[in-house]
Amino acid sequence: NEVVTFSKEAIKNTPRDSSHIWRDVGEQMTMEECLYAVMLESANECAYAVAEHVGQKLGGDYQTFIDLMNTRAKELGCTNTNFTNPNGLPDNDHYTSAHDMALIAAEAYRNETFRIITGTKKYQIPPTNKHSDITYLLNHHKMLHRYKDSNEVYEYCTGGKTGYTQEAALCLASYATDGNEEYILVTTHANGGTYTPQYHVLDAIKAYDYFINEE
Repeated sequence: NEVVTFSKEAIKNTPRDSSHIWRDVGEQMTMEECLYAVMLESANECAYAVAEHVGQKLGGDYQTFIDLMNTRAKELGCTNTNFTNPNGLPDNDHYTSAHDMALIAAEAYRNETFRIITGTKKYQIPPTNKHSDITYLLNHHKMLHRYKDSNEVYEYCTGGKTGYTQEAALCLASYATDGNEEYILVTTHANGGTYTPQYHVLDAIKAYDYFINEE
């Protein structure tokens, strides 16, 4: 229920041609609403605002949160990761690997709140002090539910996070379970740069089927 206030920096430093939900300077949302916006709609300005909020709460600033990201990654055993921002937008010094992202994804999935958010298909942000209408969020993860014209819904999928930039191409960290075992699969830099058809999603499904059926 913590209130996150969007600063001028959070809005100004988020490219308008990147994923966002059109927040305004001075707008206020709860931390929960911000996290749903980040996970379902890849809202980059919300990621920035969350980083700033947490950093300030700890007596620091935006950079404090970035430093914590890197510290936590090292604690998890990541060896090829360096974060310079909280949203994954391109930067020469911002990078990770599929292996490291799997370590991060595994740790995140141990958090009950995260499990709920990442498996949510739709969410509504109520009117704020800057927006009089409801903001509707829709999870972009095609394995989780039918998104636009997708036909890649996977019955064992329990959540995950999509990603795309021109530099990183199509990326996906996904979760699945057969009721006995839980699986994490990470694909990065898939070819194409288009959203349909998403061959990396189809490859993920094939990989999951192999391990689930193998066991």
